[in-house]
Amino acid sequence: MKQHLIVEVFRSSKHDGMYLYVEKSKGLKDIPEELMTRFGKGISAMTMLLTNESKLARATPENVTKGIREKGFYLQLPPVKEEYLLDLYKTPTQAVY
Repeated sequence: MKQHLIVEVFRSSKHDGMYLYVEKSKGLKDIPEELMTRFGKGISAMTMLLTNESKLARATPENVTKGIREKGFYLQLPPVKEEYLLDLYKTPTQAVY
């Protein structure tokens, strides 16, 4: 089924890599207050025509469209940090010569 949606993408003022996709005509007015408290101020990142052929970095157009149609938004969370990268911060480092 061909569908398209004019979407506005907001980035979070509190969390790097967290984005909120909403229908452009509605903006952030219908987003639950609880989510906006966690998300922070929405900073408009872009407006786009979302189609099934759209290329998105970390989401599928189908999932974004479904989220917007069912809940009024699609929340994209930051990528999970690789476990081994987290270990770099926990492991004390010593220079070995």
